[in-house]
Amino acid sequence: MAEPDVAEPDLRRLAAAYGIDTEYDPGSGPVPVSAETLVDILAAFGVDASSAAAREAALAALREQAEGRLLPPCLVVRSGHSVPLGLPLDTEAWVELEDGRSRPVSFNRLPTDLPVGRHTLCARARTQAAAAPLIVAPARLDVPRERAWGFLVQLYSVLSQRSWGIGDLVDLNQLAWWSGQLLGAGFVQVNPLHSALPGEPSPYRPSSRRYPDPIHLRPELLPEAAYLTPDQRSRLTELEGRAAGLREAVLNPPEGEEGKPPEAGLIDRDAVSALKHQALALVHAVPRQPGREAAYQAFLEREGEALTDHATWCALAEVHGPAWRGWPEELRDPRNPAVERARSGDSGEVAARVEYHRWLQWCLDEQLAEAQQAARGAGMPIGIVHDLAVGAHPEGADAWALQRVIAPGISVGAPPDAFNPHGQDWGLPPWRPDALAAAGYRPWSELLRGVLRRAGGLRVDHVMGLFRLWWIPEGRPPTEGAYVRYDPEAMLGVLALEAERAGSVVIGEDLGTVEPGVREALADRGVIGTSVLWFERDHGTGEPLPAERWRDLCLATLTTHDLPSTAARLTGSYVELRDRLGLLARPLEEEQADADEDREEWLGELAREGLLAVPPYGDGPAADDGDFAGPAAEGRDEAVRALHRFLLRTPARLLGVWLPDVVGDPRPQNLPGTSNEYPNWRLPVADPDGRPVSLEEITAAPGAAALGEVMRGDSEEEG
Repeated sequence: MAEPDVAEPDLRRLAAAYGIDTEYDPGSGPVPVSAETLVDILAAFGVDASSAAAREAALAALREQAEGRLLPPCLVVRSGHSVPLGLPLDTEAWVELEDGRSRPVSFNRLPTDLPVGRHTLCARARTQAAAAPLIVAPARLDVPRERAWGFLVQLYSVLSQRSWGIGDLVDLNQLAWWSGQLLGAGFVQVNPLHSALPGEPSPYRPSSRRYPDPIHLRPELLPEAAYLTPDQRSRLTELEGRAAGLREAVLNPPEGEEGKPPEAGLIDRDAVSALKHQALALVHAVPRQPGREAAYQAFLEREGEALTDHATWCALAEVHGPAWRGWPEELRDPRNPAVERARSGDSGEVAARVEYHRWLQWCLDEQLAEAQQAARGAGMPIGIVHDLAVGAHPEGADAWALQRVIAPGISVGAPPDAFNPHGQDWGLPPWRPDALAAAGYRPWSELLRGVLRRAGGLRVDHVMGLFRLWWIPEGRPPTEGAYVRYDPEAMLGVLALEAERAGSVVIGEDLGTVEPGVREALADRGVIGTSVLWFERDHGTGEPLPAERWRDLCLATLTTHDLPSTAARLTGSYVELRDRLGLLARPLEEEQADADEDREEWLGELAREGLLAVPPYGDGPAADDGDFAGPAAEGRDEAVRALHRFLLRTPARLLGVWLPDVVGDPRPQNLPGTSNEYPNWRLPVADPDGRPVSLEEITAAPGAAALGEVMRGDSEEEG
């Protein structure tokens, strides 16, 4: 990496004023951020820093703005905390509460007994008056009092024998009933169900984080489907038959050469989506009964402009393509009058499509509610835990509708480190922290409220992004980025407010490089962390961390969607997979040796705990072929159960079981560093041989009952 140009002091001061770090540490010592990168990132804030004169003018404007402001753009405080306001003498101040009452402010400090909520702070001095949003957040979120366990599921990968070629909300409903009623699970954690861009399979790079994708609907179970005309019913039956073909192509793919099954049938998202939209259009045409119409209108009123914007993007994308930055210029801004004219044009075509896409979201809201009701009805104390991606696709609905609070020409990712010397670019535009504050954090609040509405919990992907994000200017490699800081009190405060109002727990994915103090700050706010067994090691010795030394405020798991399954960890097959795809940085033999050593250390820890008496696969570290197929399968299952018993011995508040581990699926759902090389986000759950298995087969698998018995604590069997 070339040496970056050293930024001038005035450029560093200007960057610091906007929360831009001028250096970062990849683990080998501080690295300065180049002047060019700082200038590009400041441009995303609307600041010209291209010359000394421009920087001087920008700094002067900041000073003038600060001197002329009576109140900050937005104030976020914790309930019960006394906060000094720093107002000039002779300033009158008061709080207008969200319920309409008013509270005076005395001695230039906010009262400590303000109710939790979104209020308005008002101030009046001799020459000016001001008002600013005041958000009073819970001091700390409630965390589950009783330990709970649940399955971690990529919903699309779990197809039932009645699905339309992809796992959906009805499958989630059934999974929740089964795991709650029969196995004693307390939650089901799913991947982001966000609205997707055509051709983009990753749920972590969606079109919209606020609204879910209609692909998760089961069309024939919508209430209005019962009132289809005979012709419409016949058409729906035909579509169901075609959907059965898509399902069979996934669950029963044709055999490959020499009678061996292929890696698996792949989920065809675009084909499923197209078929479902045909069916949904039939149901949408059915007139709604008065009570249903009243419920629909109440939904529209609650969702307001945000839903209309989302539906408008969907309708315009059908006409002009999904990349809004290539639309006619007058349609690229949702507030441009041309957009309203398009919505209410003489032909009515766009208006009809806007109405259709608004209706889809109502249907999703209802089936999401049914899934959560099923989970709670099955005895789950938490229910469905939804997932929130870091950001949304730059050409999608959110990026179009929220342009005023999203940084233009910027993508987020990760800086270079020992594991990724070239850094990472995730292709997601970030929030602008200054614009969020100016908007009273409403976009963040509304996003959370929408996702939490039908959730018992929320997993926040890369939760460290509430503190800082690695910004990469467009056209630059990930190595030429910089960290931009957010106000964690505000970001966490809004998260806590919306989660408390929804009655939801919050899980933060805090894996990887975590800045000192972040995990402590999250725990202080009641945000539950994430701990993966293979990464939990003593910082001094590097040895596996004993169970009793794990943190309690965490979701403890054996793996995630981005990591090898437990079967792959035990066999080492994930190393061979990475080698085939050219992802190894060292020779295969070295990588395999490290993987074997890693596994043996953990199995040794299980033996010391009395959970596994002997290696479960013969005399050596692994069978000669490195595979658990055949006679060694029983040993593999024994090791999987022992690893989960180890999790039970930790103090972790929540325990997660990767659903594919129930049937020994050796493949990851996503392999970082690949796109076309590996079928990321398109694999159904499969058995050890790669044969896809349905939801019905998963629930009937012996491993499901055995793991349920372990997680309930019914069996204390040890190796």
